[in-house]
Amino acid sequence: NGVTDSLHTPRSLNEKEQKELVELVDVKLGQEYELVVTTYAGLYRYRVGDVLKVAGFKNKAPQFNFICRKNVVLSIDSDKTDEVELQNAMSNAVTHLVPFDATVSEYTSYADTTSIPGHYVLYWELTLNKSTQIPPCVFEDCCLTIEESLNSVYRQGRVSDKSIGPLEIKIVEQGTFDKLMDYAISLGASINQYKTPRCVKFAPVVELLNSRVMSSYFSPKCPKWVPGHKQWINQN
Repeated sequence: NGVTDSLHTPRSLNEKEQKELVELVDVKLGQEYELVVTTYAGLYRYRVGDVLKVAGFKNKAPQFNFICRKNVVLSIDSDKTDEVELQNAMSNAVTHLVPFDATVSEYTSYADTTSIPGHYVLYWELTLNKSTQIPPCVFEDCCLTIEESLNSVYRQGRVSDKSIGPLEIKIVEQGTFDKLMDYAISLGASINQYKTPRCVKFAPVVELLNSRVMSSYFSPKCPKWVPGHKQWINQN
């Protein structure tokens, strides 16, 4: 594929150590790394953004499991939500759609700080297998379930500090994420390497998504939160 070398940089280390490049032959079992590649096409030490974990070795060659995309973080105040946590929260929420034979075919997220307080926004593209209408309360339940699934720092921001507003789900038209891919490719992204971003910040992308919103729903109440020691989370 024209790849001259494949390098990795470890996670869960201090900032200086994170910048050190590790050859493929030197990776360690159980350690997580961010993929860095150099290609004949001109990419030099290109950080792909995928975080991989060494699952084992086959003929001395490391075997990796995909963990998440690096630096996908939603944050309004002191909260930090990474892709793994967001995906777990999503998995809990979409169970509300099962009775309606509906699934979320694609999604992304955005930390909207244009309002006060700021709030998380999720853009959902649905696949509907029935013509049954999904009541608004179902999507509101999805919002609340996501909030209930997030870390205690987020929930404290919602309940006690009032620094985070109710989570919002925006339902977008079918084909929206194809449009998003087309836009990324028009800016030079490779169609072979393109993956739907799980968090967006680039204003034109947010505008594209918002232009295709059909309906939106907010969490109807605050998630559960018990006062106590604030659990600061250490996210890379």
